[in-house]
Amino acid sequence: MPQCEMCGAEQSSLTTTKVEGAELELCSSCTDFGTEVRQDTGSSGGSKYSTTSSSGRASSGSSGSSGASGGSASGGTTRRRRDMFDDMDEVATDYDDRIRSARESRGLSQEELANQLNEKASLIRKLERGDVLPSDEVQRKLERELDITLVEGGEVDADWETGNTGTMTLGDVVKRKD
Repeated sequence: MPQCEMCGAEQSSLTTTKVEGAELELCSSCTDFGTEVRQDTGSSGGSKYSTTSSSGRASSGSSGSSGASGGSASGGTTRRRRDMFDDMDEVATDYDDRIRSARESRGLSQEELANQLNEKASLIRKLERGDVLPSDEVQRKLERELDITLVEGGEVDADWETGNTGTMTLGDVVKRKD
């Protein structure tokens, strides 16, 4: 008698279920931990994965290779979904130089700046070497105390927000360092 690959229970019939990327033969108790893989080989054009909720309704997603060519044939513009990273500021790549030059222009030592910020001098040394990125709190303190900005300009984000995402490629956004 076959065993469930998750809990080890012996059952006469097991269901093929995809759990975190692996297809497993599971008993009816363990199939809730993944997505049931349909066994039919019909050409429905949908995905081969079917999720079943506890109410018994089944839904299937459309696969990207279902025969549609391109993705802009609908005529509408598709927008990238906003996520938590859209609201985050990106620390400038030369933040270490900005901190060091601002501190030196004010005639402060690393220890004096650390005391003014109520931080350790070793943190200032690490920041100026570029060993660590400043936390949000330390970044705010440095910007306020040294009257500098440690955030990258928003030029790349502005390029992404043109609304014409169908024709934009990575080459349109990337700046080479030749």
